[in-house]
Amino acid sequence: MPPSSGVATSRPVPTRIVAYGRGAARAEDRPLAVEMPVNVVYGDVPYAVMMTTPADLEDFAYGFSLTEGIVAGADEIRGAVVEAGEGGLRLVVDLAPGRLREHLARKRALSGRTGCGVCGIDDLKDIPRAERASAKGVTVSLAAVERAVQALDDLQVLGRATRAVHAAAWATREGDILAVREDVGRHNALDKLIGALMRTGTRPEDGFLVITSRCSFEMVEKAASFGAAVLVAISAPTSLAVERAALHGLTLAAIARRDTVTLFTAPERLTVP
Repeated sequence: MPPSSGVATSRPVPTRIVAYGRGAARAEDRPLAVEMPVNVVYGDVPYAVMMTTPADLEDFAYGFSLTEGIVAGADEIRGAVVEAGEGGLRLVVDLAPGRLREHLARKRALSGRTGCGVCGIDDLKDIPRAERASAKGVTVSLAAVERAVQALDDLQVLGRATRAVHAAAWATREGDILAVREDVGRHNALDKLIGALMRTGTRPEDGFLVITSRCSFEMVEKAASFGAAVLVAISAPTSLAVERAALHGLTLAAIARRDTVTLFTAPERLTVP
């Protein structure tokens, strides 16, 4: 299925592959992940320019709006439309009237970066902090984590083709992956996934998150904004990510490999057979 934006997510480019000291170069077309600016607009007012992969942008509108604190739930968004813009795309988000008025009273300007978590923040006290607590009474077996981690590789379609994007996945408590979103930006991939879960009415207590990227504090905050109880990361977390996970009561399991996983916070949620 083509992306809703109508823009391809990968593009072949001609290359020459050269072996160190071993003969002539060979020509080969290499698929590259498309990265392009998307201007997020609420009402008629631009809010942020994000560098993204142009797919699942409606999902991104919902997840980004939640993790930015603009909305508290899917019912405060009436829709999202992707439009062609000068040099990129416009993602126009239609907020409920009351929510739009509240949003316009608070403005945060984000520059266009794929690895940006606190761009536009003027003071340390304004660093984002999720208000929602992690879901209670959730337990996940280590076998489920192992199953999800092992399955994720085969589900990263764009990642396999380009080796240049991050993935975020939602797994059931049994470890079955139900949704995957990919993007050149790790924050964007998680926002897209959260948006997809919001739009389908998925409850945070019904499963857990898996991300392929480094686990920074922003990734923890986004997971907590959704209300997730367990976040599994393929890469290592930062010190602040661990602190924020503990603060939110979020189980953070990282450095997830096919044979081991390292538990950093709230290990009691992960059960051993």
